[in-house]
Amino acid sequence: MSELSTSKQIILVTGPARSGKSEWAEIVAARSGKQVIYVATGIADGTDLEWQNRIDRHRHRRPSNWQTLEVPIDLPATIRATSGSDCLLIDSIGTWTANTLEQTEEFWQQTQQDAIASLKSTPADVILVAEETGWGVVPAYPTGRLFRDRLGTLIRQIGALADTVYLTTGGYALNLSAIGTPLPVN
Repeated sequence: MSELSTSKQIILVTGPARSGKSEWAEIVAARSGKQVIYVATGIADGTDLEWQNRIDRHRHRRPSNWQTLEVPIDLPATIRATSGSDCLLIDSIGTWTANTLEQTEEFWQQTQQDAIASLKSTPADVILVAEETGWGVVPAYPTGRLFRDRLGTLIRQIGALADTVYLTTGGYALNLSAIGTPLPVN
């Protein structure tokens, strides 16, 4: 049975660093039977070899028939440009949030609303990979707190909209939608 049905699905895959989020999202996308469009939100930086190695590992894992788009900022427009025959795999919401961190609070609220609206309106299946950054101490610096709070709020909104939410941890993908109780979105 496919993870994605014939009707549009939104799937959120979340978890800590190195938990297998991206790998699980790729497995779910491959099972969709649709044309996979991999949306990379990271910005390549040839001066950062460790970052480039991460990007290369992701590239080598993906099937050659998947289309790849690099979308560091205008994610809502990319989501809106899809069709019902597409499976959009967005990796990652945390990197996209970091890329938009310099936006004023008012502009960020509009960007966030636009992203949610694009998810609601797209006919495509969408799989979103998101990092859980708020499980530790509160960051001691304002930018760290801003990032953590924006990402946490956005993940909660996406989770409320998603058909299925997975948590990857300890080498397992847990279907939170099947075992959890959804909270209201504030």
